[in-house]
Amino acid sequence: MTLTITICAATCLLLIAGVLWLPELRIGPVRVATYWVVALLGACVLLVSGTISPREVLAGFVADTAVNPLKILVLFLSMTALSVFLDEVGIFRRLAAMTVARSRGGQWSLFWSLYVMVSLLTVFTSNDVIILTFTPFICYFARNANINPAPYLFAEFTAANTWSMALIIGNPTNIYLATSAGVDFAQYLRVMLLPTIAGGVTAFVALYILFHRQLQRPLIPVRAEREPLNRSGVIIGLSHFAACLILLVASSWVGLEMWGISLAVFVSLAAVAMLYGVLSHHGFGEILHTLRRLPWQLVPFVLSMFTLVLALEHSGATAWMASLLSGRHTIITYGVASTLASNAINNIPMSVLFSSIIAEGVAEGEMLRAVFASIVGSNIGALLSPIGALAGLMWASILRTHDIEIGFLGFVWRGLLIGIPTLFATLFALIAMGL
Repeated sequence: MTLTITICAATCLLLIAGVLWLPELRIGPVRVATYWVVALLGACVLLVSGTISPREVLAGFVADTAVNPLKILVLFLSMTALSVFLDEVGIFRRLAAMTVARSRGGQWSLFWSLYVMVSLLTVFTSNDVIILTFTPFICYFARNANINPAPYLFAEFTAANTWSMALIIGNPTNIYLATSAGVDFAQYLRVMLLPTIAGGVTAFVALYILFHRQLQRPLIPVRAEREPLNRSGVIIGLSHFAACLILLVASSWVGLEMWGISLAVFVSLAAVAMLYGVLSHHGFGEILHTLRRLPWQLVPFVLSMFTLVLALEHSGATAWMASLLSGRHTIITYGVASTLASNAINNIPMSVLFSSIIAEGVAEGEMLRAVFASIVGSNIGALLSPIGALAGLMWASILRTHDIEIGFLGFVWRGLLIGIPTLFATLFALIAMGL
């Protein structure tokens, strides 16, 4: 067990160091994120050292269980692809431009309009998609309006990582932890809707307190360009996205797995979009761009971290960790622990680890409390530091390309002021659900 814990701990420390000091490697024109490279190296060291065998890892990858990482990756990538396709046909850019155009009352009007729109879109897409699509727009608008982008960037980031708790598809960590406990789409929504609203409202109040002085400064009107829409693509994308949501809600009653539904819907969308491209001579641009924009680096990262967790489980380390977290106040204990763990090892490996810890050491009557509390921590943990979530890593990377410097400490002190009250408001609302 000691060797396994040492290798896993070293991998996590290197992961954090890479995020802080060397987030990307440049190999000619290619940029490679170090977080998945470090995770892959850690998994390879475990295999070479013999602490876990390739057969055991393969068995974990193909196991017919709720936490099969391949199924979860298919579900996440399929839902992300549906959302990115909507962005490719111009929906998100048009909505962003409309928000700016209708914000005639100054910075405060723009601020709350942006928060509301990002919140609503996050509920039905995912936090990662929102970060990828809206962050560049905010950087562009703030530069042209000559205003401080920080209030809007933190509003977007906070909304995306708070309202992502509402639906199971809002974050890959939701998917992983919920499916590990056999929670379906409808049950997840019943439990998490009220805590998400409590967290979202608390986060908005914290944001206002933090930035209200800056929002009183005048706003120079900027004419937002009307983004072109591919109307046929909009119809194709929205109809498939709506069908997917309806089928996901009904999945537990019709006996279909969520990963199969999302994959089938995206295959259908791709086929219809390509057929339309052929008939209209429009080409396959949206589908090809969608496939290129998917977070493929997440695949080796998740599989590598799953290997680390398998090794910890086989060595008995997860049972030991479960014993440390056992006791009273399951929701508070697991909510706080998962938040802190997200900022030590990132929320995706945290979710993989905690699903194993919960399975090992939580009594059956407390399992749902531990799972939903860990889901809260996996989302709100992103607010405390850039390490806390994949969304934070992507957000920081986009800001660097736009020459906007928030800084690690600048992120952390704002994140603590926003994240701590949001976390406890959400956890207390979860307690009120009476699980």
